[in-house]
Amino acid sequence: MAGQKSLSELISLKGKRALITGAASGIGRATAIRFAEAGADLELVDLNESGLEETKALVEEFGVDVNLHRVDLSRKVEVDALWEVLRGREPTVLVNNAGVYWFKDFTEVDEGFYEKVMAINLHSVFWMCQNFVRLRKERGGVIINVSSIEAFLPFAKGLAHYDAAKLGVVALTRAIAREYGKRIRANVVVPGGIETEGVRRLKKEAIMKLDMEKIGMSFNFNARLPVGRFGEPDEVARVVLFLASDLASYVNGAIIPVDGGFLST
Repeated sequence: MAGQKSLSELISLKGKRALITGAASGIGRATAIRFAEAGADLELVDLNESGLEETKALVEEFGVDVNLHRVDLSRKVEVDALWEVLRGREPTVLVNNAGVYWFKDFTEVDEGFYEKVMAINLHSVFWMCQNFVRLRKERGGVIINVSSIEAFLPFAKGLAHYDAAKLGVVALTRAIAREYGKRIRANVVVPGGIETEGVRRLKKEAIMKLDMEKIGMSFNFNARLPVGRFGEPDEVARVVLFLASDLASYVNGAIIPVDGGFLST
């Protein structure tokens, strides 16, 4: 069709700048690599400076501009300071991927623990999105927030705090899509059963400590997966790339599971 963009043009992020949180490892790192391959300049955010440096080394081969930011996302003052630093090179794509997956029995959760979990997993997403919308509500942009299957189908014990935060991310994203959808596309990716460094560490700790409850949970989770295996971070990153690109130009307010079919069973 005359005037229709080619597939390579639709998937390209050349000329765009993306801010990715939690970029030192896992899904964040995989997303940074895919975005760089698509031509996006990058603003990478994490507390783990050495991990950020490793990610930077992996994306530099694509010849894009890469800047690293050590930020404690649980502190609004640091989130706001980050956006001050970004003035003049504001991102056109925001990926809120950073999060913590800390187990604690519901009856044992105290105020300090709860506030820290919510600050990282939900409040930081709110403040990051607020700053982005303030800058891009007239010029346009894309927000991709990362939630979890736990928001829709709590499976693991000891994650009520995490579940509440991740469902809050979904509501926030859809509200932004509704209010600012003429200029900003906001969507949610819902990973599940992804073999990140954190998941591998939890599996190893469970085996080393002979934690039969967690070992059993892992076995039951895997048995429930229709595809019969855990996913890789890059399998989530590909979906994030799709949502960031013009391939998804009419996708807004969507909730997209990347979970091997877990939520369908």
